Amino acid sequence: MTTTNPKYRLGTVANRTFMASETYELLDFGRRFPGAQGGSGWLDDNGDIDPSHGIQTWITGRMTHVYSIASLLGYPNAGELADAGLKGLTGILHDDEHGGWYPSIQSDGTPEPGKVCYAHAFVIIAASSALLAKRPGAKELLREALDTYDEHFWDEKEGLAVDTWDTAFATLDTYRGLNANMHTTEAFLAVADATGDNRYRQRAGRIIDHVVSWARGNEWRIPEHFNDQWEPDFEFNADKKDDQFKPYGATPGHGIEWARLITQWALSSFANAEDSQPYIEAAEHLFERALADGWNADGTIGLAYTTDWNGKPVVTDRMHWTLAEAMNTSATLAKASGKSEYRERYAEFARYTDEYLIDHNGGSWFHQLDVDNHVIGTVWPGKSDLYHAFQSTLIPFLDPAVSITTAISNAAK
Repeated sequence: MTTTNPKYRLGTVANRTFMASETYELLDFGRRFPGAQGGSGWLDDNGDIDPSHGIQTWITGRMTHVYSIASLLGYPNAGELADAGLKGLTGILHDDEHGGWYPSIQSDGTPEPGKVCYAHAFVIIAASSALLAKRPGAKELLREALDTYDEHFWDEKEGLAVDTWDTAFATLDTYRGLNANMHTTEAFLAVADATGDNRYRQRAGRIIDHVVSWARGNEWRIPEHFNDQWEPDFEFNADKKDDQFKPYGATPGHGIEWARLITQWALSSFANAEDSQPYIEAAEHLFERALADGWNADGTIGLAYTTDWNGKPVVTDRMHWTLAEAMNTSATLAKASGKSEYRERYAEFARYTDEYLIDHNGGSWFHQLDVDNHVIGTVWPGKSDLYHAFQSTLIPFLDPAVSITTAISNAAK
């Protein structure tokens, strides 16, 4: 599926115009995200809130992040939309009794029990972006989010994050997972870039060292699920293979996403190419393994959601976020390595995204396709949020060593 169409090729005016138009189309689609009391609802196919999902902390964090960036880009009323997200994070989603943030508030006002690392990572991301966008209350929110995270989720001894507490932060679940650690790495890099506090960059590096070691020892397929001794559980969710956040087996999209974060961390952590090169090579292995296992591997074009531990596709549905990350990572590796093959990959992914994922009639991107690239909604009904798609219209054009909001903030000065 290689293409010479300039619309899909990095470095062309046509590609930059295509992606810039997508940036603003996505922002137009998502602008009805705020709930009545603040925070973000789950968007349906038309960009309206689907009340059956309540107000989600992770979506609120993502949408606050997106519209904070949008305010730096000059999108109309983006600051007010970011503030609506912040209102939810400082209001209904916040647990005033025990601290931290509920996973969600259901439509009847009932908080979802528990405290999950994944959601708290997105509160940090939201607050760091809102800080750069100079939104009121962002500094205080970031301080509280970091304090909460440091107290309850960061395991300094292991150099990794734990996953799930009960609501009162009294009982810690025995499950440990890398999805939350991946977005923790993203959050820590964002904080380091936004505030200059390099303790968080060093923490990101500790997580990355674990991930690279585990992946290298497993043919570059990343174990996702662990027990409380950080021993891999390769059969976790064997009875729920297509779980939204903790699917069974290896997840090629996560291998791709980790590859970008590892590259970003390496480029920002070392002053010379010699020291960063082993990590960039590891990122290349992750990217290559993910595509060898998942891309067009089951007879039709697209990236399988999951594979088994031998690389055979298990869940063959195509999730939109995996292609967004594939564009981000291929562009990042093209810059970091200078290899033309990654530019070719980017063009391939951009064309697929245009032809199959972008909803040119209804707006935003279809979030889930089946193996034949027909729209379905068994795992991701509607078009929940903008985060992955929006970032993929910007990250390929930014400094690969710098988190997205800081890079845009620096460019806007």
